[in-house]
This record gives sequence, C-alpha cells and structure tokens, in this order.
Amino acid sequence: MSRPASLIRRSACLGLALLATGLVHAQSNSEYPAKPVSVIVPFAPGGSVDSAARLVLQGLSARMKQSFVVENAAGASGTIGTLKAVRANPDGYTLLFAVASPINVAPVVKPEIVQYDALKDLVPIAAVASSPFILIGSPKFAARTTAEVLEAARKAPGKLNYGTDGIGTSMHLTAEMVKLSAGVNIVHVPYRNGPQVLTELSGGTIELAVMPVSLAQPFIRDGKVKAYGVTSKSRWPSLGQVPALAETPGLESIDVDSWYGLLAPRGTPEPVLTRLLEALRVVLKDPALVEKMSTAGLQPMAIERQAFAELLKRERDSLNAVLKAAGGKLQ
Repeated sequence: MSRPASLIRRSACLGLALLATGLVHAQSNSEYPAKPVSVIVPFAPGGSVDSAARLVLQGLSARMKQSFVVENAAGASGTIGTLKAVRANPDGYTLLFAVASPINVAPVVKPEIVQYDALKDLVPIAAVASSPFILIGSPKFAARTTAEVLEAARKAPGKLNYGTDGIGTSMHLTAEMVKLSAGVNIVHVPYRNGPQVLTELSGGTIELAVMPVSLAQPFIRDGKVKAYGVTSKSRWPSLGQVPALAETPGLESIDVDSWYGLLAPRGTPEPVLTRLLEALRVVLKDPALVEKMSTAGLQPMAIERQAFAELLKRERDSLNAVLKAAGGKLQ
C-alpha cells in the first residue's frame, strides 16, 4: 500500500532536518572552540588554584587559538563554583579547574553544603599538575623543626593553633591527618582564603598553618614564615632545603600531594573532550610551561580521563577512612 504524498513529504523534511542538525553538531564540535571558553576556578584570585589555572590556560589558549578565560567563583570550600560548573550547559564552553577540596573533601567532611555528586555530575578530563602542602610557622613561634612543633603541642594540648583556608578543605584535612599521626591537639582556625592565612601567620596572630607549597614559597624565601616540612613523601624540588614531614618520627606515613585538574559538566560532547585532551598533551610538554610550573612549586602531570576518574574514586575512599578515624567530624 503506497503512502500519501503528504506523509512522504513530511518524512523527507524531517529526515533532512535531522541530517542538518547532525551536520551542524558535528561541524560545531570539529570547530571547537569557536568562541571564548569560560573556566570556573572555585577559589579567589591570587590563590594556588587560580595561579595554576592561569598558567595552564595561557598555554591552552595559545594552542587552541581561542581565549580560555578564568572565572573566579569562590566560597564554601570551592563548592559554589563547582555547583555553577555542574549546572552549566554541557557544550564545552564552561569548564572547571579544581582541586580535591570541592570534588572530594567537602562532600566527605561537609556533605550538608554540597548540592552535587562530583563523581557523577562532572567528567574528568585530566589532572595537569601536582604539588604538596607544607607545614609553616610564624617567625615569632619558637619551634625550629617539626619535632619541636610536636613537642610544644604535647606540652600544651589545645594551646597552639593552625590556620587553613577553611573547614572542609584539602589543607584542613591534611592538617588533621598530621595531628592524628602525631597524636597532638592543635586548634584549627579557618580563614576565607590562603593569602589571608599567610598574612595572619607572618604577623604572629596564629602559630602554624598548612598551605600549598606554591602559595607559601615566596613567604618562605623572604623569611616571613618558617618552613617545617612538606607533605610529600620526599623533599620537593623547588624547596629542597625543607624536609618532608615523613622524616620526623611519628609522621612517617604522611604522603599527600594535591592534584590540579580540568573537568567538564556531564554530557559534554566526546569530540570536545578529545580536542581538549589532545591540546593539553601538547601544552603540558612545553618547556616554558614546565619551567614556570617548577618555579611556582608545581610539577606537570598527565593523568587522563579514566585514570583521573579512578584517582578520584580512590581519593574519596581514602578520605572517608580518614574521617572515620577522626571520629566522623572535623572542626
């Protein structure tokens, strides 16, 4: 039985429309990026994440012949900016440059403030750099070594304090790991951001702090703060004179490096993700970028897609175990 001519015409028009849509979609992906890309950094300008993002995105802009523009959206341990990225149109023109704090730490430590599931709502593209944290002290604090810091803490439980960039951040959790390992009681003082912590520490308002190496380095080199130990298992290349915390008896298990990574909203087209990853592979091998990262206390890394996703899952499991050991709550 033949179909009516009107039905044939409608079917043909629908087919052409679907074909045109597919062609436009394929063309838009192949031309990506055809306009500036907004990259959300969920922390304040001037911090370690912001600085790392700008270094990498400069290279990405040059490689892809399009602007990759930092959009700082700070607050609530990085969860405000991360939620903004999760809710963005998944077209490749809004990305997220983040660290563990809003992806894994806040969901474990402060689940009540998190309105997303980072492991489901975001697509990992690549972890692009790493850096440890560092235990630092006020120049007014008498302790000269990590061992002396721990001795002072044991002699006066709850009297010393340490600053970080907020409750439920990677630095907060790392400091608690140090406290648990050493069996000491040092009071946490949360601040709004890292630069504020460094200002208060150098002025003697607080005795100690845990900060990213990349952010603390200038203050250490200028003698504004004391450097006790990095959280990586071995000494860090840009601060070779500073011991690893693991060199101190009682802290042998401390081994914490922070990753810096690029992620996208779930649903971002695969061709777009592939183009971004291909560009990143080239950018991260650029000697000029490698040197800039090294000077900033960062090491380039290239943990891609599935391997990055697996890293995030292992990290989440590890953080859950640390929180359980701490009694289920951090202050």
